[in-house]
Amino acid sequence: MFGGGTPELSAESYPDKRNIPRMDFLILFLLYLAVVLLGFVMICIGSKTHYLQGLISRGAQIFSYIIPECLQRAMLRVLHYLFHTRNYTFVILHLILQGMVYTEYTWEIFGLCQQLEFSLYYLFLPYLLLIVNLVFFTLSCVTNPGTITKANELLFLQVYEFDEVMFPKNVRCPTCDLRKPARSKHCSVCNRCVHRFDHHCVWVNNCIGAWNTRYFLSYLLTLTASAATMAVVSTVFLVRLVVMSDVYLQTYVDDLGHLQYLFLTFPRIVFLVGFVMVLSFLLGGYLCFCLYLAATNQTTNEWYKGNRAWCQHCPHVARPPAAEPQAYRNIHSHGLWSNLREIFLPATACYERKKK
Repeated sequence: MFGGGTPELSAESYPDKRNIPRMDFLILFLLYLAVVLLGFVMICIGSKTHYLQGLISRGAQIFSYIIPECLQRAMLRVLHYLFHTRNYTFVILHLILQGMVYTEYTWEIFGLCQQLEFSLYYLFLPYLLLIVNLVFFTLSCVTNPGTITKANELLFLQVYEFDEVMFPKNVRCPTCDLRKPARSKHCSVCNRCVHRFDHHCVWVNNCIGAWNTRYFLSYLLTLTASAATMAVVSTVFLVRLVVMSDVYLQTYVDDLGHLQYLFLTFPRIVFLVGFVMVLSFLLGGYLCFCLYLAATNQTTNEWYKGNRAWCQHCPHVARPPAAEPQAYRNIHSHGLWSNLREIFLPATACYERKKK
């Protein structure tokens, strides 16, 4: 039935289903994924708390006593190169991981799914999403995010209103020697001021700003969809293989080996399923966060600064007695459709093309 690898079983050869225990391996595997995801979410949420930050700082102090100083300097140089300078390390890593996942999908899962008579529309959907994803990935990498220069400084100054809290008027960037428009920020990695700065993404080796946020969101959406599609196809294939083949019988031969048999028989497929499932949840969570920012017309930079401004009202945050915190209010949100139109049809990009 599977090209010589797995013989087909007759209905009489299956044992009574009442004597078969539940699929302990799949249950434990799902619990493992849940624990990994829960730990990641707790770290993301707890990273804003002073307690976790204190634990991290104390842990760093302990490691500083254990690790030799020369090794610490080497690690800092590597980290500085990876995260504080423009380089193609993560771009290459992204393409390698994507290539490995699709190679495994093509080499093992695609052919076996054809033998199991899966619909070709579902089998080819990950490839279609891959092509679209690579297009938006390339656009995110090469598109100008909205670099502020002497030539377009006055244009950008007229786009957004200054709120006098997060973005006060008449502030100059000491590095670029330019007046800073509202919602702009100087990126220390790219060494430039970016209009409507969101963040610097190491995976595309570029800043995410006014002119390429639409491409980044489309890239993130197609990447999440491709990972989720591959996870669904691979999981359905694995479950159907367990149910229809002798793996279902051999998995529960004894109490010692029945948990590991499926992984030992199809290790790469099981690892692929776990990897794309975790990736789908992580990307899906980040995509929801980015869509929330887009719907409310915020950037990651503004959201982070807004949280810090909100925390200034907390009683446990120390500040000078005379310092009275100013409440931050998002003045740039003008409704869902207007906010999305601003991202996917940035006005300044049109003005720039007309000027040229």
